[in-house]
Amino acid sequence: MAASSERIVLGPLVAAVDQGTSSTRFLVFNAKTAELLSHHQVEIKQSFPKEGWVEEDPKEILQSVYECMDRTCEKLTQLNIDISNIKAIGVTNQRETTLVWDKETGEPLYNAIGMCLRVSEFVLKHKTGLPISTYFSAVKLRWLMDNVPEVHKAVLSHRAMFGTVDSWIIWCLTGGKKGGVHCTDVTNASRTMLFNIHTLAWDPDLCKYFDIPMEILPSVRSSSEIYGLMVSGCCPGCLKSGCLGDQSAALVGQMCFQDGQAKNTYGTGCFLLRNTGTKPVMSDHGLLTTVAYKLGRDKPAFYALEGSVAIAGAVVRWLKDNLGIIHADTDLEKLAAAVGTSYGCYFVPAFSGLYAPYWEPSARGIICGLTQFTNRSHLAFAALEAVCFQVRELMDAMNQDSGIPLSQLQVDGGMTSNRLLMQLQADILCIPVVKPSMPETTALGAAMAAGAAEGVSVWSLSPEDLTEVTSEKFDPQINPEGAASLATLYIFLHLI
Repeated sequence: MAASSERIVLGPLVAAVDQGTSSTRFLVFNAKTAELLSHHQVEIKQSFPKEGWVEEDPKEILQSVYECMDRTCEKLTQLNIDISNIKAIGVTNQRETTLVWDKETGEPLYNAIGMCLRVSEFVLKHKTGLPISTYFSAVKLRWLMDNVPEVHKAVLSHRAMFGTVDSWIIWCLTGGKKGGVHCTDVTNASRTMLFNIHTLAWDPDLCKYFDIPMEILPSVRSSSEIYGLMVSGCCPGCLKSGCLGDQSAALVGQMCFQDGQAKNTYGTGCFLLRNTGTKPVMSDHGLLTTVAYKLGRDKPAFYALEGSVAIAGAVVRWLKDNLGIIHADTDLEKLAAAVGTSYGCYFVPAFSGLYAPYWEPSARGIICGLTQFTNRSHLAFAALEAVCFQVRELMDAMNQDSGIPLSQLQVDGGMTSNRLLMQLQADILCIPVVKPSMPETTALGAAMAAGAAEGVSVWSLSPEDLTEVTSEKFDPQINPEGAASLATLYIFLHLI
């Protein structure tokens, strides 16, 4: 009995806060083996005050972080794992979600604003890599300043702080109003439309264009360096040393460090990123140019082409909550597999407009090709196909921009547990789809950045030291001509 109470010594541990649109998680990894040791997840409530808008409570977000940290540490203690071995904590987050808070009281001045698509116009793209769209932070911040009196007053009295979710979390965990660190990293900054991706700094001209005072912006740091010390939560004194936007974190977690490597994350939406090396590539086909990562203050920034799809996993929730044709997310695969075809039924889930490559906020969803024979199983299959067809559109645009077609696609995210979806994706892309055995690649990427930071150095990112991740491969099973004709029909449905 005495032996069971002894603490297990595993060497250095590294943790990650993974704050997404629908939930928050805290995960702890073994820095030497990349093994996930424990984690906890808490769902986040979303409100939809008007069409196209999503809001979340910043206090609920922060409380969910604390709860996940506490519960994970409790689980580790129950496993006799010494939590004092957690040497560093990274943060990965939903990127464009916008917050403003009072630096003197520490109180948020409005809800965190997520998606609110209304406009789309390709200007200022050379500096930012982005189209003007309320998808990104600058337009949301301008709206807050114009429409929320508390924000307007705080800006005028020099008390306002702006940040994306990472900035809010880091500021709170490192002391908040008592000396908290107000910072972000280059990947999150590059999604604001206020950041020059060439100079890697806030751009005075962009801030002037949106009439946003630069004093409210966080300092911009690399994705892998020590930002400060934890002063609250279950790990006081632990280093906060890694920060990556969620899609950049997944790119790092998938170890896509070479020019030309790509990954696609299937979450609430879909996000396809392709590493383009140390030079930004501007898209001629509706994609975004973004900072992929900068793993150290003295390390070069790497860039990526990105294609984003608004609705992927969200379509599963819609089928469950709005139509009631499934009771649990896992029911969708069984329902679709029962027929193995959509039987000519096509589904375009443009619930909040279309993102890349169209950037058409006024688009709305359609279901067509219905007959008396169509049933809920065919609709379920069409929903899975819809996700795959949208990814095919992103890949086609990316291949045109880069000039070198992808030979395989690395995937991650919650929907990859659906094997039927993964096989459909391989068939529609006509290339192999590779899924890692350890699905938590986003959190892993944040942990890798935190553990590799100078002054922490418990996680090596040298190619020879990276742990080989086992994976499952899905090879295409239909001919390319058949896949191309199906994709062409789906693109036509977008345009009618």
